[in-house]
Amino acid sequence: MQAVKMYTTAVCPYCVQAKRVLKSKGVEHIEEIRIDTDPVQRTAMMELTGRRTVPQIFIGQTHVGGCDDLMALDSQGGLEPLLQQA
Repeated sequence: MQAVKMYTTAVCPYCVQAKRVLKSKGVEHIEEIRIDTDPVQRTAMMELTGRRTVPQIFIGQTHVGGCDDLMALDSQGGLEPLLQQA
């Protein structure tokens, strides 16, 4: 299974929802990067994604986007294949 990295904050209902979706697909570990406690990581996230909002989700090297993007990918049948790529 691909590694999953998520930029997040402590109080973010969309982050909670995204984690719930990923866990339901069998993801056991999500590398969480808290941008509310680390301004350097916030800057890095914005440079990587061009976005300021959380969550920002990466599956392997692929930037999925936020929670809505993750849910759209899942509804189109693309989430599980992406997670399973070698």
